[in-house]
Amino acid sequence: MAGNSFGQLFRITTFGESHGTAIGVIIDGCPSNLTLDLDFIQSELDKRKPGQSKITTQRKESDTVQILSGVFEGKTTGTPIAMLIPNEDQRSKDYAHIKDAYRPSHADYTYDAKYGHRDHRGGGRSSARETAARVAAGAVAKLLLAHHGIEIFGHVSAVGTINAPQLAQISISELLEIRESNIVRCADPATANQMIELIDNIRLEGDTIGGKISCIVKNCPVGLGEPVFDKLHADLGKAMLSINAVHGFDYGSGFDGSEMRGSEHNDLFIPPAEGQKAQNFKTLTNFSGGIQGGISNGMDISFRVAFKPVATIMQSQPSLDSAGNSSNVQGKGRHDPCVVPRAVAIVEAMAALVLADHLLRDKVVRV
Repeated sequence: MAGNSFGQLFRITTFGESHGTAIGVIIDGCPSNLTLDLDFIQSELDKRKPGQSKITTQRKESDTVQILSGVFEGKTTGTPIAMLIPNEDQRSKDYAHIKDAYRPSHADYTYDAKYGHRDHRGGGRSSARETAARVAAGAVAKLLLAHHGIEIFGHVSAVGTINAPQLAQISISELLEIRESNIVRCADPATANQMIELIDNIRLEGDTIGGKISCIVKNCPVGLGEPVFDKLHADLGKAMLSINAVHGFDYGSGFDGSEMRGSEHNDLFIPPAEGQKAQNFKTLTNFSGGIQGGISNGMDISFRVAFKPVATIMQSQPSLDSAGNSSNVQGKGRHDPCVVPRAVAIVEAMAALVLADHLLRDKVVRV
């Protein structure tokens, strides 16, 4: 199966299945002498792991990461970093009823049609369990970015039709404290309570619901991104759309920008302070989302990621089996009624992987 690797200079390859022995990731290209904070890496995985609250799947996984190579005396060696996350709470019997049947809007049919067979236990490689490996790798990328002062923050900005107001102009550390104070990971407490109530009601109905995650990147230097096909927003878009259940990505003004005039949408430059370098120019507005011509401009990078409702629902739905016969399918076992609370860590991780890769590429080409 191709398509298991991501990135050019900071490159990851994930492996493993939802109900296999373990999942894991190999990171190639991480610079040497980076202090690897294992507690931080584990804390990032803890934000994604299942069984966190009543509005997430009740599968119990500690997601305890093991570092097998690429680190000596707490620092990276410059060689490939191998990370392993054992699977501890598989219940493959919960999927026996769909061994020969296809769940609507799931990857069951497409995997079977493409490969001639499929791992029906939790979806195999199509399962969101694979994203734990991305979060582990993304945590390493975050440590590299932090060394350069770059910060990433994401939060649940919408569940169904409930939308949070724009983020307050406060520090990332303050936003993190607010976000982690509620189980839905929204940086607005009042909206969070509404979201939690909606998700819990949807769960009790045996149904699922979608949502959105908004993300900002602060202190990104000018110049990240490559012409023509490796534009920064293009790579961010690919990264986000590779996440399970993602159906949409926009940055800056996004689709709303298509309704504006150029005179409204153009980000006008602010006159620089005396002695300010060109690389430090700022703009009055940020409809560009921190990216112009595919290259970061030094303003905050902002984007949104839209997640569809989880395909596996606890209601009976008509479907087909592998022979084309009519079948009824109903989810069993443990599934998320809404993925966005756990997906915040995944969005941040994929953004970190893109930025780390482009940061290294920028350093290589500059003299």
